[in-house]
Amino acid sequence: MRLLYCIVFISSLTFFGCKPTSQSSAPKEEGDFTNQLTPQEISGGKLTPELLWKFGRVAEAQLSPDGKTVIYNVSRYDAKTNKRHTWIFSVSSNGGELKNLTVDFPSCNNPRWISNENIAFLCTKDETSQIWIMKADGSDKTQASSLKSDINGFEIAANGTRLFYMQDVKMDSTTQDKYPDLPLAKGRIIDDLMYRHWDSWHDYAYSHIFISDLKNGKINEGTDILKGQPFDSPLPPYFDNAEIGWSPDGKLLAYSCKKLKGKEFAISTNSDIYLYNVETKTTENITDGMMGYDKYPIFSPDSKKIAFQSMETPGFESDKARLFVYDLDTKSKKYLTQNLDQSAANFNWSGDGKKIYFISGINATYQIYSVDVETSKPLAVTKGSHDYTSLLFSNGVMVGTKMSMSLSTEIFKIDAETGNETQLTFTNKNIYDAIKLGKVEERWVKTSDGKDMQTWVIYPPTFDPKKKYPVLLFCEGGPQSAVSQFFSFRWNMQIMAANDYIVIAPNRRGLPTFGQAWNDQISGDYGGQNIKDYLSAVDDIKKEPYVDADRLGAVGASYGGYSVLYLAGCHEKRFKVFISHCGMFNLESQSAATEEVFFTNHDLGGHYWDKPKPKSFTQFSPHLYVEKWDTPIMLITGANDFRIPYTESLQAFNVAQLRGIPSKLLFFPDESHWVLKPQNSILWQREFFGWLDKWLKK
Repeated sequence: MRLLYCIVFISSLTFFGCKPTSQSSAPKEEGDFTNQLTPQEISGGKLTPELLWKFGRVAEAQLSPDGKTVIYNVSRYDAKTNKRHTWIFSVSSNGGELKNLTVDFPSCNNPRWISNENIAFLCTKDETSQIWIMKADGSDKTQASSLKSDINGFEIAANGTRLFYMQDVKMDSTTQDKYPDLPLAKGRIIDDLMYRHWDSWHDYAYSHIFISDLKNGKINEGTDILKGQPFDSPLPPYFDNAEIGWSPDGKLLAYSCKKLKGKEFAISTNSDIYLYNVETKTTENITDGMMGYDKYPIFSPDSKKIAFQSMETPGFESDKARLFVYDLDTKSKKYLTQNLDQSAANFNWSGDGKKIYFISGINATYQIYSVDVETSKPLAVTKGSHDYTSLLFSNGVMVGTKMSMSLSTEIFKIDAETGNETQLTFTNKNIYDAIKLGKVEERWVKTSDGKDMQTWVIYPPTFDPKKKYPVLLFCEGGPQSAVSQFFSFRWNMQIMAANDYIVIAPNRRGLPTFGQAWNDQISGDYGGQNIKDYLSAVDDIKKEPYVDADRLGAVGASYGGYSVLYLAGCHEKRFKVFISHCGMFNLESQSAATEEVFFTNHDLGGHYWDKPKPKSFTQFSPHLYVEKWDTPIMLITGANDFRIPYTESLQAFNVAQLRGIPSKLLFFPDESHWVLKPQNSILWQREFFGWLDKWLKK
């Protein structure tokens, strides 16, 4: 869980930082959830904040067992009411007509195939989220579960007779449990760490896995396989279903869990994969002794092997994500991607069990690869300027979800041998047809230490090389998060370009997809080489005749927000304006207030009270250089950001005000590390460009 604005590759999409118990809740108010565009919205022919909220958002693609049909979610928002509807669609894997399967059920999620003929999904009726079943054509919808509590997610075994579902189980005592005569008391009694995480205070409950049979379309109360254990599975804060996997025969369940509490949880990344035998009701830890993250187990077609993701270094959440295979008969493990200097994610076995397909980053793109289980030989399947974000393989058919800086997520069919791609969904074609997007160009820049650094350059849609343009330096978060071909609904490169800015987005030191050494360099060196890399990219683009070197700005969030605050004290008059969103200002106060302490332990080199004191605190904290601040700066933050508490941005704003530097604070009392609500996001965009235009378009 990073200081991040990044793409996280997961098989099932949830909103980050919360248990997805209410995601299918139907809105109380009606609104405009269509993608119809008004003349006013398209009059300028360019991307706007309002148009971004017209985009349908594709997620949770699932391929039928016979490989013939894809089901998936499309979510749409009504910005006037801040509401969301989500529908389940289907499309043939050969392309063709799209069908809305839940047009009469406007808020559904977690669609899963029971068989080629039947689909299960989550829907909220009568105020609880339960599992429903329908035919593959959307007909005959019936409620399959009637449990007392919300179901957060579920997966069905390949044989279609058994499933697991997740529910929250209250295990810790509340203030009212201790003092029942104080029912209105709001105080929390805290005696250990992890009392809050990402954007939520601990709710005294844990996500547990329940196993139940699926008979005659009905699901009864299941068996809690974590009964009595105060641990979450899947892991917080993402609660990703893909961290739990069935064996195809439905006899075994592998699940990821970090069986640590309080302080130990806060300082460790040691999650393990546990194997639960449904028939004997016994549990075995198959990654005992592997001290980093172990997650995402997926069984081979014959149920005899498990592929899983593992990180080696304790406490390092951005270590190389390695692909291992565990043999259930010999209890041995094989490291399949040892000779590939890239991370691996989203594993899928071939039908014969001889290959594993996965997604891996290379040069700031995410591609599909395969690896031979016997020889460990990896092979790239796709190439191009895009990011694959999920992958499915069934009955010889491969489909995936793909995005780029110029295309929001859509579903593609991929030829596993040639890599040829066929687009299956065109969710936002009407919007693309109404606007013009800017050119995205790859540029390689020499760094101060003589390395070659890839940089994306995004040009205004009406770019004229004879004119001079202001330039925005985009500083990536993470810090170990690639500036890949992601399509963001707020930090969107195309909307920046549409406002007549040239955007430069360097893949500076500390980012993945360029080898692990490039990724690892930043740890303990926050204000070092990667900051020089930013300046190298800026100085390189300034040489172009179409760049106005007197109109440069720097923007970024999370670690990118830190970068902006650090640059404010060392940029030597390069920039005319800064915007920092949720940035670290004082590394001592931030490291003492954050929740996942393992992050600061690793990336900052320890605690500020250690002796000797890590140089992160003596050299790289932006607050040490405020006497050099001389440039207008805007700070943005949310009250529910527990990763980088909002007080960091308040400190920076207060300092700027006290020093007489033109400054502005945009504070969201109902947002976290992200800004997720439609109207808040539109406000963010308007203030963002208002501040930039004020100082760069005079």
